[in-house]
Amino acid sequence: MISEIIFNDTNYQPKKQLLAALFFGIVTIGALGIDSVYFAKHFFDGRVLTNCIVISYFGWLFFISNGYVRKLMFSMLFLSYIGELIFCNLLEMYAYRTQTIPLYVPFGHAIVYVSGYIFAQTAWVLQHEFPLKRYFGLGFAILFLAVGIFLNDLFSVVLGVLFFAILKKKRWQNLYYCIALCVIFIELVGTFFGCWTWVPKIFGIIPAANPPMGAVFIYAGGDVLLAKIVSKWTIKKSKKPILK
Repeated sequence: MISEIIFNDTNYQPKKQLLAALFFGIVTIGALGIDSVYFAKHFFDGRVLTNCIVISYFGWLFFISNGYVRKLMFSMLFLSYIGELIFCNLLEMYAYRTQTIPLYVPFGHAIVYVSGYIFAQTAWVLQHEFPLKRYFGLGFAILFLAVGIFLNDLFSVVLGVLFFAILKKKRWQNLYYCIALCVIFIELVGTFFGCWTWVPKIFGIIPAANPPMGAVFIYAGGDVLLAKIVSKWTIKKSKKPILK
């Protein structure tokens, strides 16, 4: 269904989208490095600059994307901000280096999601769909078990089980694995620079690493809601009468 929507879109520009997505790693390291604790101590508070970089990159991705991806990005902005209020402010699972949620964070969530989405639609991933499902499944299973055993990250073990439960319902789509890889990358970079820190015990009970690899489940769970929002948006628009 998703592939049909993409390839039937006359504005679909896979080469331009892939080119923009390939900058994901560079932009992530650069932007979070500027917002890091080290940068703030030795130079200046780079939060404003990071906001500009992330929002500009978001704008570039949005501009060259097709209609369906734009809806994903736009919806993700609001969905991710609500998620931040719940997981950061309400449940206090992690905290940023400042008391307030940075402006760039919701845009960053959308970038992470859409970057994984674009990678999942590349010719190579589509051509190797079935072997990649096996390798990804095995790799993530080992990852969740490894952090649980060696880092006592029981939180990731629990969320890892839920992650696979969602994937089973979604027929083990590589889309979720690609998004998960982007999530892991940005979590490792962000916690390394001290932009945010996960608490050692979630809810004061469940041991967690900094960052917990199980955080990928939050994105997978959010995708279920995001897909429903965009689907209803698309259906509602298609039923809108044409004015003459």
